Amino acid sequence: MNGDDNLLQMLDVLCPMHVVVSSTGHVLHAGPTLRKLRPDTPIEGRRFLEVFDLKRPRGVSDMKKLRTLAGSKLHLQLRNDPKTEVKGILVPGPDDGTSIINLSFGISVVDAVSDYALTSADFAATDLTIEMLYLVEAKSAAMEASRTLNLRLQGAKIAAEEQAFTDTLTGLKNRRAMDHILDRHAAWGTQFGLMQVDLDWFKAVNDTLGHAAGDHVLQTVARVMVEETRENDTVARVGGDEFVIVLPNAHDRAALRSIGERIISRLSRPMPFQGQECRISASIGVAIYDPGAGVSIADLMDDADVALYASKHRGRAQQTFYTPDLRASSENLAPPTGRAEPKRA
Repeated sequence: MNGDDNLLQMLDVLCPMHVVVSSTGHVLHAGPTLRKLRPDTPIEGRRFLEVFDLKRPRGVSDMKKLRTLAGSKLHLQLRNDPKTEVKGILVPGPDDGTSIINLSFGISVVDAVSDYALTSADFAATDLTIEMLYLVEAKSAAMEASRTLNLRLQGAKIAAEEQAFTDTLTGLKNRRAMDHILDRHAAWGTQFGLMQVDLDWFKAVNDTLGHAAGDHVLQTVARVMVEETRENDTVARVGGDEFVIVLPNAHDRAALRSIGERIISRLSRPMPFQGQECRISASIGVAIYDPGAGVSIADLMDDADVALYASKHRGRAQQTFYTPDLRASSENLAPPTGRAEPKRA
């Protein structure tokens, strides 16, 4: 183009992704945005078809054939990574044998902007691509805000659900959670052990040392029960000083007895609190769920309560396994202090 600097400057502004190609197919000049795509390997001086692969129309291997496509849409791809696809159109240049090829990203513009860190300054001011980039940026910002909000809502939902199933003082599951867990185990149709645990002499701690001491005792009891059970067991606080332990697949009496004995032994030890000693113990009633016995979860809970009732009458700080004869004998006993009489079958 005989160094027509004014024309090149105008092309750089109006068509920042253009190339001027000689009759031999060599790039004489490349627009500023196009140069930005290959900052380490200058485009000027190289053959146009060595820089770009003409995908459509096919069968074009030299500049002479390429010039016959003037006015037609060209589908090209950069040969080196990243192999960005571009669209182009060729027009004859002002000098004999030269051609001007204007390029654009088309629908690949979003990827190109990311790959080459392009900004609005890399496009012609009238290029609708800028408007599309603004829309894409706005959509991305909206989607990110929506994603962040959804994550926060999901986190709040999980926290609310967790709070709804958690005893706030001890961090154990509460009665609502225990009911769901028991129903789930019953639906699975497998045996599991159930312990009803009631603290002995807990009211005396509250009355003599205050509710802060009582809270300390309950938190200590919760920690001990978790430590003495397995990871897949569930310990729940279902009342003031009443707890339930669900033990999946723990239907062996010897194993259940060992767990109960460890809990009773540890809870019988004095619990220091602000220079005082809190003294309690624990009574336990144990029942085993057998899916083939036709016993409902409500009946199972009542069986464990009958066994607990027996432990209280036998002197506390012990555990009792439910047997049908316990129910008959319990009818002739007065309820121990602080506990209601269990239901009758």
